[in-house]
Amino acid sequence: MGFLAKLDHHFDLMTRMSDTVHADLNGSLALERLSASELRNAVLACTGCEGGKECPDWLDSHADGAEETPDYCRNRNLLQRLRA
Repeated sequence: MGFLAKLDHHFDLMTRMSDTVHADLNGSLALERLSASELRNAVLACTGCEGGKECPDWLDSHADGAEETPDYCRNRNLLQRLRA
């Protein structure tokens, strides 16, 4: 997988994870609770996650939502903050 395809894949995972735990990325950006730089860093953190292969299955099994991310999620703290 090329670098840009990898970024796209992990952006999609990050978006799905935020939706699953009810963290509003777009709203947080609009309200300046999340900067574009923080979002980029979160996507980059996601690319290095050791649970990346498990993540799509976890997301599929939590399609109705979840209270928190899996323990391995590198963006756990950020997404928890954006839920508040």
